[in-house]
Amino acid sequence: MPSIANIAAQALQRRIANGEFVVGAALPSQRELSAQLSISRASLREAISTLEALGLVRAQPGKGVFVTAGHKFDPDHPPRGTEMMTPQALIELRAALEPTWAGLAALRIDDAGLAQLETIQRGMEDALKVCDLVMAADWDLQFHLLLAELSDNPGLIGISHQFSEQIGHSLRLPFSNRAAIWAPADEHRRITSAIASRNAASAAAAMREHLAAAAARVGIAFPSL
Repeated sequence: MPSIANIAAQALQRRIANGEFVVGAALPSQRELSAQLSISRASLREAISTLEALGLVRAQPGKGVFVTAGHKFDPDHPPRGTEMMTPQALIELRAALEPTWAGLAALRIDDAGLAQLETIQRGMEDALKVCDLVMAADWDLQFHLLLAELSDNPGLIGISHQFSEQIGHSLRLPFSNRAAIWAPADEHRRITSAIASRNAASAAAAMREHLAAAAARVGIAFPSL
């Protein structure tokens, strides 16, 4: 079930898409928006952070939050609240972890796990068909976290839970590149195919290629270890 912040982000996304909030315009104040959406200021800030990572808005300190629909993520000016772990640090963390998740998942997955991956894939593709980037990114996160679960390694699963918020933020950034919003879903298909073939090396390689491509889409250097 989507979080309160994601539901709020979807609501704001729709209002941007239908022209209620036009490009260049400032969103209403946090007090006004939180009242309109019947959510806390904390949930609203999380929703705005999600939209900022997706390239739909940009916060300008002291001025407000402005609609920038289609604005590509700028790695030199990350969204507020991400200073403790930069996009570069996030992709390095993921490069160290996720190919291993995928490889172990290929060795240990069963039919139920494959069915879960397919359900997530369909959900992501359905969201992309209607340009719901908030839910597409949410399905994206579910895909990656499920691979950690399918690794069946308690330590790796624990790390995925510990860093799920940061991974989710990292996954949203490539969606700011509107020319390639389908690329993550296509790359997930290749990862799933390798896992379904029980080929650990291919699954790990497909994940590493996915992470490198995601980094390239937003101009982040991918570690060549």
